[in-house]
Amino acid sequence: MRICVCTIVHHPEDARILHRQIRALLDAGHEVTYIAPFRACNVTPWREISPVDVPRATGRRRLRALRAGHRALAEHAAYADVILLHDPELLVGLPREVRSRTVVWDVHEDTAAALTAKGWLPGPLRPLLRPAVHRLEKRTERRHKLLLAEEGYRARFKGEHPVVPNTTYVSDLPPGPPDGRRAVYVGHLSAARGALDMIEMARLLAPEGIMVELIGAADASIRPALRDAQREGVLRWYGFVPNDRALRIAEGAMAGLALLHDEPNYRHSMPTKIVEYMARGVPVISTPNPPAVEIVEPSGCGLVVPFGDPAAAADAVRRLRDDPELRVGMGKRGYETARARYHWPVHAERFVAQLETWASRGPVLVEEPEPVPTTEPGTLSPS
Repeated sequence: MRICVCTIVHHPEDARILHRQIRALLDAGHEVTYIAPFRACNVTPWREISPVDVPRATGRRRLRALRAGHRALAEHAAYADVILLHDPELLVGLPREVRSRTVVWDVHEDTAAALTAKGWLPGPLRPLLRPAVHRLEKRTERRHKLLLAEEGYRARFKGEHPVVPNTTYVSDLPPGPPDGRRAVYVGHLSAARGALDMIEMARLLAPEGIMVELIGAADASIRPALRDAQREGVLRWYGFVPNDRALRIAEGAMAGLALLHDEPNYRHSMPTKIVEYMARGVPVISTPNPPAVEIVEPSGCGLVVPFGDPAAAADAVRRLRDDPELRVGMGKRGYETARARYHWPVHAERFVAQLETWASRGPVLVEEPEPVPTTEPGTLSPS
């Protein structure tokens, strides 16, 4: 197949898009054109793909990137067997040349629920955008194909759609035992994802010689606090690191942090970072979002702490530090569970087979025109 993958919102080295889905397509022998903000993110594309650079949609600056993304899609649609879109923004005003092809929307999150976590989006605008998001989802379901990242997303749609979960690569060989010196976080840093809680936790632990390492890009509102804490020596912030390298840094830590707040979008979304920690034998410290609890408690791979409680999170880290048998056992059980249930290559085969099936059935023809936005649209994806 010839697959055209497009994102204007996500980092080009996004773990789900590049390291899982595109890698699986390349390994299966398919050709990939990847439309993404390479230059804006200072990324050198893989040699195996055909890259197309576009601006990145960030904050309220989205219209320029949206138009560039649509132009690139229209240019490359003619030879694509499947067009795989990762941002709901791209579905607004989708060019006719693109709509005449087999279009697949990869649903990463509960888009309407996620609006509450967009700090840069004016509060009064959020409830007004929700009905528009729901209408967009219904229209997209009628016209195109959908892949869901979570079983919990099924209730939002009328039809049955395949689920491609956010799992990870799990080594054949168990990792080494966790140490008693580091607690790590891998992922985007925002207030809703517990960034400020982790900074406060780091301040409590630093005098005891425990280093908190935060690996990931951060919202603009969080960066000053991160820089201040790093200057004070209470934590280490790496900034964005490609997923495979970030997880190598995390391996061997005594705790992997997932201190998400009680946000609507997180109540039925599996935190991928938890599975990534488990795969590397890192004990998990998580807040009690239901999907996290459903993984952590039955497998015995970590500890659950209250929402918004840095002191409780610090106490959990101390408990792991002071009990080597506990942390080694949790790391071992986490790895074994991840290997049995969350090994990405198993899901990769189904993902590739599903796209091959849709490609063989040909495009979905849609004749009615769509309006092209002339003003800055509201956000529909995380940035």
